Amino acid sequence: MITTTRRSFLKASAGASVSAVFPTIIPATALGRGNRPAPSERVTMAFIGTGNQGMNEMKTFLSDERVQVIAVCDVNKESSGYWQNAIGGREPAKRLAEDHYSKEEYAPKGGYKGCATYEDYRELLARNDLDAVEIATPDHWHVLQVLDAAKAGKHIYGQKPLALTIPQGRLMSDAVQKAGITWQTGSQRRSDQHNRMACEYVRNGRIGKVHTVKVGLVPGNPDINKQGHRTQPEPIPDGLNYDMWLGPAPKAYYCGARLPVNWRWIHDYSGGNVTDIGAHNIDIAQWGLGTESTGPVEILNSKATFPPKGELWNTATSYYFEAIFKSGVKMIVADSNQVRPGITFEGEGGKSIWCDSGQFETNPKELRQEKIQEGEIHLYKSPHHFRNFIDCVYSSKPTAAPIEAAHRTITIAHLGNIAMRLQRDKLRWDPDNEIIVGDDEAAKMLGRPMRTPWKIDT
Repeated sequence: MITTTRRSFLKASAGASVSAVFPTIIPATALGRGNRPAPSERVTMAFIGTGNQGMNEMKTFLSDERVQVIAVCDVNKESSGYWQNAIGGREPAKRLAEDHYSKEEYAPKGGYKGCATYEDYRELLARNDLDAVEIATPDHWHVLQVLDAAKAGKHIYGQKPLALTIPQGRLMSDAVQKAGITWQTGSQRRSDQHNRMACEYVRNGRIGKVHTVKVGLVPGNPDINKQGHRTQPEPIPDGLNYDMWLGPAPKAYYCGARLPVNWRWIHDYSGGNVTDIGAHNIDIAQWGLGTESTGPVEILNSKATFPPKGELWNTATSYYFEAIFKSGVKMIVADSNQVRPGITFEGEGGKSIWCDSGQFETNPKELRQEKIQEGEIHLYKSPHHFRNFIDCVYSSKPTAAPIEAAHRTITIAHLGNIAMRLQRDKLRWDPDNEIIVGDDEAAKMLGRPMRTPWKIDT
């Protein structure tokens, strides 16, 4: 018999150490029907941001029998214009959840109506019956929402890129660790076996001492929502709280090219593909190098092509920079017109390992046949990124993608963007104190002011 309810356990575990113990497999006799846990044993979850990633990943969490989605939040009520012109917003997300739970296996009588909607995420976080949230909003919102969710004791699945700035990322990482909550970064490539195997080979010296790792990212600023031509001011659509969407970002007129989706090509909200795809590939490079808790000491040879001055989209379309670590290892981050897409680790004697999602190659080819032995380094094995998060909510064990690793990853991308925007051939970085050394102009770009009344409470 399970005498500790899920609710009392999860509240206690939010402030517990990773040594807390709780069964990850609930006996069938304690469940509802089939493999579905009884309501008191489910993780109640809500989604903040239900446009693209949030909506898609909500489908995956709905399929986890241990999860009960009880609320959704978005500043947009409902509209098209997302990926592949899909429909997004809080009302479609509500319908998705309630249609799922209205299926016969969950609600034999049908008509499930248990998913609430919110326009303001703070009202959602005030719910005492909520255990966990996914935060899938634009980058400029992450810091406030993560800090508030951590303060409320909610477990967090947080989308990448982690933060809009390096100081914001540091605040987020510290807050999550202080709160003792479970965190999973939406860096799903950590749960890809090919990426993990490649990193294990590198960490176990299969290519000798690594001297260079090349990180190839997507070039350009693609018009994802097919509204890139709509750059002039337009009336704000009905159902969109545009002022709330802007939040802490500077005041700006509404237009179709700004949102949804294409906000990532505007520096006020994100960092282009350097941060968007860099959050994935730089992360795997860091994992393979074993530098997840530190960073480079220099950024060298930066160069980039930006849209003409005055354009709405202003993030780099072509880019290149080198991050040099204290060990002497060079990490080259560039668009895929300059280096191979994915991650290439280069070692001694011409040996190398390349990986990308679902792919893994070695040079020489026969190296692939070697096995990682019992006494060697074995990295975190997660066959399913989303289920791993729920597993760790129950167990209080670390997840596959910790927040500190995400912070160190996006730090490299932000430093590259600063160097390229200022056309610096060299930036000196202190990874211990997280400061730019000897360049006051670059150091000022580490932070961003917030539009009144939004602020970070310290």
